[in-house]
Order: sequence, then structure tokens, then C-alpha cells
Amino acid sequence: MTSTTDTTAADGLAGEAADLLRREGVTDARFDDYSRHLFSRDASMYTITPLGVVFPRDADEVAAVASVAGRLGVALTPRGAGTSLAGQTVGAGLVVDMSRHMRAILDLDPEARRARVQPGVVQDELNAAAAPHRLMFGPDTSTSNRATVGGMIGNNSAGSGSLRYGMTIDHVRTLDVVLADASRTTLGPLTAERRAALAARPGLEGDIHRGLARVLADNADAIATGFPDFWRRACGYRLDRLARDPGFDLARFVVGSEGTLALVTEALVDLVPRPARTVIAVGHFTSVPEAIAATGDALELDPAAVELMDRTILDLSRQRIEYASLGSILRGDPDALLFVSFTGDDEAELADRLRRLAKAWKANGHGYHTLEAVTPAQQSALLKVRKSSLGLLMAAGSGTRRPLAFVEDTAVDPVHLVEYTTRFKEILDRHGMEAGFYGHCSVGCLHIRPFVDLAVPGEAERMRAVAEEVRDLVTEYGGVNSSEHGDGLARSEFNRKIFGPDLYAAMQDVKRIFDPDDLLNPGKIVNAPPMTDHLRDAALPPAPPLRTRLSFEVVGGMRGAADRCMNIGLCRKTSTGAMCPSYIATRDEEHATRGRANALVKALSEPDPAAALGGERLHEVLDLCLMCKACKSECPLGVDMAKLKSETQSHYHDVHGVPLRTRIFGSVRTLYRLGSATAPLSGLPNRWPVLRRLMERATGITARRPLPAFERRNLVRWFRRRSAPEGPAPMGELTFLADSFATYTEPGIGRAAVELLEHAGWRVRLESRGCCGRSSLSKGLVDDAKAKVGGLVGLLSEGSAAGTPIVGCEPSCVLTLKDEAESMLPGDPRVADVAGRVRQVEELLTEALDAGRIALSADSWPAGRRILFHGHCHQKAEVGTGATVELLRRIPGAEVVELDAGCCGMAGSFGFEAEHYEMSMKVGSDRLFPAIEAEGEDTVVAATGVSCRQQIGHGTERRAWHPVELVAVALAPRDPDGGGSGRR
Repeated sequence: MTSTTDTTAADGLAGEAADLLRREGVTDARFDDYSRHLFSRDASMYTITPLGVVFPRDADEVAAVASVAGRLGVALTPRGAGTSLAGQTVGAGLVVDMSRHMRAILDLDPEARRARVQPGVVQDELNAAAAPHRLMFGPDTSTSNRATVGGMIGNNSAGSGSLRYGMTIDHVRTLDVVLADASRTTLGPLTAERRAALAARPGLEGDIHRGLARVLADNADAIATGFPDFWRRACGYRLDRLARDPGFDLARFVVGSEGTLALVTEALVDLVPRPARTVIAVGHFTSVPEAIAATGDALELDPAAVELMDRTILDLSRQRIEYASLGSILRGDPDALLFVSFTGDDEAELADRLRRLAKAWKANGHGYHTLEAVTPAQQSALLKVRKSSLGLLMAAGSGTRRPLAFVEDTAVDPVHLVEYTTRFKEILDRHGMEAGFYGHCSVGCLHIRPFVDLAVPGEAERMRAVAEEVRDLVTEYGGVNSSEHGDGLARSEFNRKIFGPDLYAAMQDVKRIFDPDDLLNPGKIVNAPPMTDHLRDAALPPAPPLRTRLSFEVVGGMRGAADRCMNIGLCRKTSTGAMCPSYIATRDEEHATRGRANALVKALSEPDPAAALGGERLHEVLDLCLMCKACKSECPLGVDMAKLKSETQSHYHDVHGVPLRTRIFGSVRTLYRLGSATAPLSGLPNRWPVLRRLMERATGITARRPLPAFERRNLVRWFRRRSAPEGPAPMGELTFLADSFATYTEPGIGRAAVELLEHAGWRVRLESRGCCGRSSLSKGLVDDAKAKVGGLVGLLSEGSAAGTPIVGCEPSCVLTLKDEAESMLPGDPRVADVAGRVRQVEELLTEALDAGRIALSADSWPAGRRILFHGHCHQKAEVGTGATVELLRRIPGAEVVELDAGCCGMAGSFGFEAEHYEMSMKVGSDRLFPAIEAEGEDTVVAATGVSCRQQIGHGTERRAWHPVELVAVALAPRDPDGGGSGRR
């Protein structure tokens, strides 16, 4: 436990460090409690609170940070994406985050097949830049969409393609580094003359060259005999490689040193040819040993990768919208899958290898089915799940019982893998532990993560016992304890026994030579604390009691909901999907879902969590969350930040009161009804800029964005005054939810939906008397939201026949009934009734088209005309966009393209808030606006969300249509002889 004296001393040191950094010109550094907490964790089971966090902008600033650290005797921990699984990127001194500013690709030479990059460059970004030249960075990590090159260098990362491309160490040419004394140098291959000249220099660089020569000479026998024979190693210092390297290449020697020898500021790396084609065979097996046994047949055909996935991962993938498509292409109910990838340029040759593998498996009795995935579309579901295996496995935990990475990085020669994994499982069984199995069979590396609850007394000791037995087992088979995830805090302690006393002493000598004062990431690789020190869950105090307005009971309370985050960092991806829009815009850890979740864990661990939830710094961390809910579906652990933010805002209002603007946005339905009743006068602010400026000054609603235009002839008036269809309704009755937008500002959408549903044979009942409470919930007005949704649920449950559908056009409104209502009104049977009846209008219309109850005209749409569709974030998170895409594809002649553009940036009221306007537009400008602007004028833009349509119109000056409007345009006229499907 930290004493008051220790805390005061730390605060004093932090203040001194902050002052010195400012004097050195390092301006982006943070020492507040929340920032320190956010960087106290990585994706491992460890936590160490740092003194502060620094975000250097260039190599000069890195050197300045090292200089300050040296003067104060403060340790430095370099960090990229913070996805280390063994605890490499947590430390007690200054965390040096290279990912925020130092992420430039400085040069890419396709002729030489090389790239010069800063350490914060994300692997997928480098591959995207190299792709036009048919090149790529060889190591293929599963975290490629957020892993930084600097992190890969520190860890000597490998990945699924290591059978063909080796490890990161095989692709590094030179490294620009800052040494422990703050001096700068370039490491790489040396001539004998250059090496002698460097060894003759005074200072640390000369000491390094002289000292390493001595270590190699004094320990020649230990180096020759003490290293494991297996090639795929990410453990210890690579003295064996240095000893046989005539170029004395210190760049490659530093690779895999986990930031303990130098701070990398720039890297020259090799690129490899990108294969034109990839094909995948997916073997289906009834057990994990059976799948592993089939690896030999695959290896004989020179695959690029052979990957295992067990039932645990498969079952978890079926539970998530983001990954559920995998289940639809599998045969039967396999206990294990084996993914065998073949890459190359010759399509016929690749197809032949697929056939030969399937034939070999069948002849040898391996598995019961082989799926052949040849096209990118066929492979997408497979690859998405494979790359998310870790996160899916993490999601299987409950509370503090988690699958932990402490024995998951061992590797043995594949010829021993069946026997090795059998004995591995016997160890787990003996200790009563369960685990999921997946990984790289091609190189004998399986990621096996036992479920452990470190909050339970005695569990840490049991974990250690398993780790020690597995260490001895892998040594028996001549394998390695760390094959791609490094030593960190989880495995460094065992290096003394693994390498033996002489070789371990030589590694300690290496550390002293490079880092005499032990300032660079101490406690990793050598001189490590016990693996059971600094455990994350054991360090967390019991959650103090907190009364919440929303229900979090199914995830162990509000802190349990936030603490589900295991920091795997998928929310830091920047090029695909919807998560996390504000991180993409800022590249700031605290604006990623992971950062917000960790901040909430800190607040909810305070003695008075209700007061902590009302704190200004926490409010600042959560402020840019757009509540898009992408984290709920794309985060494999399902961290629902939108729900957590709503609850937190409610406590903030308890402390600070409710601002006027918040009340305005929470009363959207009332305001829209008044706007419609007073139209066209209600449109004056859009025409008179002075009124908008006054409104911004009084309410904080930006004058730069047009307000919605209200329609006096709204949906309710139209519905009451129209001539309703005559005759029977063969499909029965349904309830159409008249949301505020399709009723008062875009009634044409509501009219199109109602008429189409009536054409489909439904009798439409319009429900326009209530509000779902979504707008109130999004502003933290939870009590108001509960009252509204309760009223609407009552109207829907009691005013419509049991079992009849409830549909609407605005996803956020309809899906509030399907998702948030249960959290607001837990146990209310009416909620379950309504939620069970909610359907997307697109589903019903697609069914009607397929059944022939609606016909669309082939003449209504020019053949080949493109529809560019942008899905609503809540729709993606809750039910997926498949129904909408399928409806659009039913339009004759339409070419439908769904954008992978993430959140539009509008996010309901967020884009109307003056202080958030710039951020809103920046989010839209990431992928959405450029994608639309790249389209020709004939392309039709479609979007299901009202916010999305507003943002598209404002940001691109292109009209976005609701899909039902486009279907209505394509509706075929009724047969005058009585055929067709209803009334036009």
C-alpha cells in the first residue's frame, strides 16, 4: 500500500519532471492521475502506475526525455499500441508513447523494397502504402490494424506468416536510436574497420562495442550451447545471432529487447513481394488433437500459414454480430478448425494445392470436411474471426475470471505438437484449469490461455505452479517459452532457468553495458520481479457500493462493465469499421474506448464513486465519445461505452445540474412537434444568420450547421387525412413507430414506408403518441428517458395485438426498444414483449418482395446505377446492416455498395454542439465524405439514420435518401385488372 509520504514524493518528482521537460521543449506530457492510470495497463494481466506519460514528436524530443530521465534517475518505458500481452509496456517511471505523433512513413523505395518509418507507424498503414507497389511488411500480426512497427521491433513480432516470412528481426536493416545516456546513433551492419572505430570512441557507444566484444569472447561456449534449438524465439537477448554475424549488426540485436537496450526513433525495414492471390482450406475436425495431427499433410504442400481454432473461439464468434457470418459457411458442428493458407501468383497452382490437401486429409482420415475459400468475399468471415481470436476468448471470461496470457506463447517443433499439447492439457487438468486453444500449428506455437481469477486467494500461486510446469515441459521438447509475445513481466523471471546461469549472467552483462543505470524498461528480460507481482486484478480494491439508474447486473455492476476491457486495443484501429471515431480523429489514448473504460474503472474504484463520476477530468475523458455503440459490436469483449457514458452523465448532472442545452436536446420530440405546428415560422433561424448567432451564444448550439427544416403537413396529419386502403390486409396488423424525424422533418420517409407496407399486405397502425427516450438517454437524462420509454412501451404493448410486428425507419429509435429499454426497465414484462416484436422495416419489405407481394419496376432504375449505402451505427451494433443491403439489392438494375466508413460524426446532437462541431466534421472527413465525393453525380447516396443524412448533406452537399424512399420510387404500378400487390 502506498503511503502518504510516498505519494507526496512521487508528486514532487512528477512536478520536477514536468518542469524539466517543458524547459527541454517537450510540450505533450501528462502527469494527472487519470492519464497515469490509463497507461498503467497494457493487454497483459499486469498494472504499474507510471510517474507520467510523454508523447514525443520527434527524435530530438525522445533524446530530451531520456536526458531528463537520466538527471532525475527515472526509468523510461517505450510504448506503441500498448497491446503487449506479457507486460512489456508498463513501468513505474515515464511511459514514452511513440504512437501518437511519431507515425510517419518517411520514405518508401519500391525498387530497393525498403521503407523508412517512425516507430508509431501502424503495420496496416505501412502495408497500405506499400500495396500499390505489390509489396508489404512480412510479419503478419493478428493486431496489424493497431500494432506499431516500433512495438513489433521491441517484441520481435511474427504472426501467422512466419513460416514464410520469419520474424521482425529478419526484416530490419537499420535503426536510429536514443541510447540510455540520451546520445543518438544509428545501428546496423558494420565493416570491421567501422566496428573498430566505434569501439575506440569514448562514451556509451564505445562502451557498448567494447563490452559486447568482451561478452561474446568470455561466454562463447555458453552462447554456443545454451540457447534453445528452435528458431522461432522472442526471448532473452540474441547473443547467439550476434556471435555468428560477421557484420556485428546491433540493429537486429536490439530487435526483441523490449526497449531495455535503446529507444528506437526510426527504422529502415525490408518489404517483401505481396502475393497476388491467397486461397484458404478450412479443415473441420471433431477434436483439437485431430486437427493438430493434420498439420503434417498441410506442411508438405508449402503453405503460408496453418492456424488452429478450437470450439471455444467458434462458439464465441457465433454470439457476436460482427463475427456471426462464419457460422453460416461451416459444415456441421466442428470442435476445431484448421486454416491452411496458400499464397502466390499462379491461380491454377494454388487451386491445385487446395485440391491436393483436401485429398490428402481424406486419404489419411483427417477431419470430416474441407471448405475451400478462394475469393476475398469467401475469406473475409474466416480472417475476421481468426484475427479476433484473442478478443473473443477474452470475452468468455466473467468478472475477474479471465483467460490470462502467462503460458500462451510457448512453441515446439510441429512434429512434437500433438504429444506436447496433450501433456500441456494434462497439466491444466491436474490444476483444474480450463483453456481455449488457437494459434500457429505451422510453427508449433499455440496460444493457450487458462481461465484464472486472480482476485481469489491462492489463484496466483496456482498460476505460478502451472507456469513452472509448462516451462519445464517446453524445455523438455527443445522448444521456447516465448515464441512471439516476448518475456515482459510474465516470463522474464524464468529466463535464468531456461538459459542457465552462465548465459543468463551474460545477458545481465549486456543490460549493464547498454544501460548502466537501469533506466530503460527495467525488470524485463533480466533482473525481473516474480511473475506474480503487479497483478492487475489483485491490485484492484473491491468496488465501493454505487446506486445506478441503468442496470449493469449482468456484467457485475458498472465497474464490472468497464473492467471487461482487457486493453487489446481494437478500438485503436483507424482504417476499417466504426470503432472508435474520436480516437481516429485525435490518436489520443483517452479518446479510445479502452482509455474511457480504464478511466471509468479508476473512478468507480474511488471511495465515493458517485462523486468521482461527477468529476471534471472524467467528464473530459468521456466528452468526445459519440455514443455510436460501435464498441458494443466491434469490441470482442462488448464494452458498451454508450451505456456507461449515459450513466456517468447522469451522475455528472447530479453534481453540476442540467444545462439548458442538455434539456433542449432531451426534449427533441416536443420541440419537433412545436416546430411542425409553427412552420414555416420555425424555419426563420435557418434564414436569418443573426438568429443563429444569438442561439449559439445563448445555448451553445452551433450556428455553422443548418437546423432541421420542419414540415407543417407532417406524417400524423397525412395519415389521418389520407384515404386508407380498402379491403382485407392478408398479412394482418403491424405498428409503425412514428419517430420525431420521419414525422416532423422528413415525413416523406414515413409516408413511403407506410405505403410500401400496405402494398405488402399489412394494415398499418401508426403510433405517434410517445417517445423512445433516446435523445434523453444520450444526454444523461436517464430518469426522463426511463419515463418516456416506459410510456411508449405501455402504448405499444397495450395498444397492439400480441405478436404483431413493431417497425420504424429510424434505427436509433426502434433499436432503443430492443436494447436500452431492458436496461432502463429491468424485469418489466412489457419490455420483453415489445423488444421481441421489434423488426426492421427493411426485413418486412424484403420478405414481401421475395414472396411477390410487392413488385418493383425494371424501368424505374437505370441499369447499373450505383447506390452508395452508409449504415447507421446503432443498426450496425445491434442487428447489422444486412437487411437494408438486401432490400436495396432487390431494386432492379441497382449496383449496391456498402461503405466501410465508420461513424458519420454527427451522432445525434453531438454535431450540433458548438464545441464539438469541428470534431464532428473531422470524423466525417475521415472516410465518409471522401468516399461520397469520389462518386459520380449519378450515384445515389442512401443512409438509414437521420443524423447520417444531415451530416452527408452538410459535409458533401449531396442528398442522402432513406432506402425506403428508393424502393418506393422503384415500385411497379398496380395491375389495372386487379393483379399486383396493393394500392399505389
